[in-house]
Amino acid sequence: MTDKYAVIGNPIGHTKSPMIHGSFAEATGQDIDYQAIEGSLDRFSDDVHAFRKAGGRGMNVTAPFKLQAYALATERLERAELAGATNALKFEGDRIMADNFDGVGLTNDIQRNLGFLLKGSRMLVIGAGGAVRGALLPFLAQQPKLVVVANRTETKAIDLARQFAGHGDMQGCGYDDLAGERFDIVINGTSASLKGELPPLPAETLQGARLAYELAYGKGLTPFLRLAQNAGVPKLADGVGMLVEQAAEAFLWWRGVRPDTRAVIDRMTIPLV
Repeated sequence: MTDKYAVIGNPIGHTKSPMIHGSFAEATGQDIDYQAIEGSLDRFSDDVHAFRKAGGRGMNVTAPFKLQAYALATERLERAELAGATNALKFEGDRIMADNFDGVGLTNDIQRNLGFLLKGSRMLVIGAGGAVRGALLPFLAQQPKLVVVANRTETKAIDLARQFAGHGDMQGCGYDDLAGERFDIVINGTSASLKGELPPLPAETLQGARLAYELAYGKGLTPFLRLAQNAGVPKLADGVGMLVEQAAEAFLWWRGVRPDTRAVIDRMTIPLV
């Protein structure tokens, strides 16, 4: 019997999830049907319940529904609880279970695919939105030397640092506070690149970094990555690996088998030029 899964978002026409999960299912011999659902902005819970009643087993959740999915869940795993948002749901009877795989997907991409160990590293994460919140616990679990969150609204970064302080060495600050600081890994988690803009990051902050990572994907050499390139950062990466790796974690959660991600990442990668 074919099991039903879906991704829900609004808009949803750009999604690569059906292709990704279809590739995973073919490679692992799993009998699933995976569709894209454009959710109603004012009837998200109705759309989820309708999918469940039609036999749905799980859903990926994308913008703008990650907070609503969190609120709808009857059970939340620790990553979703700390992030305050979820990007995956699993349905078992009356149970709606929520997890957040954004951070573990990003961590897996940096370590497994790009070969940069987080342990002992000084990390800078720019932005304080949902994607960054979901990444912090998986980052800290790898025992970096320090994770600094910088945000235009300094209080948001400081609040995040306080929230996660019990899990590792974290600091929150504004952009101006980064002057003179150096990091091994710098991650842009802001939405600036989606608009072709550059976060107000001091250029010297990227000097000496080994990796500059852009969470947005498929945008080529974004203003952030170009700044990193000009600063001499030897490795640049965008978020395509994170996208595929978080999908693989959801697939494992749903199906009990973890697909290989390399072929799908290679298929989706756009040269950073």
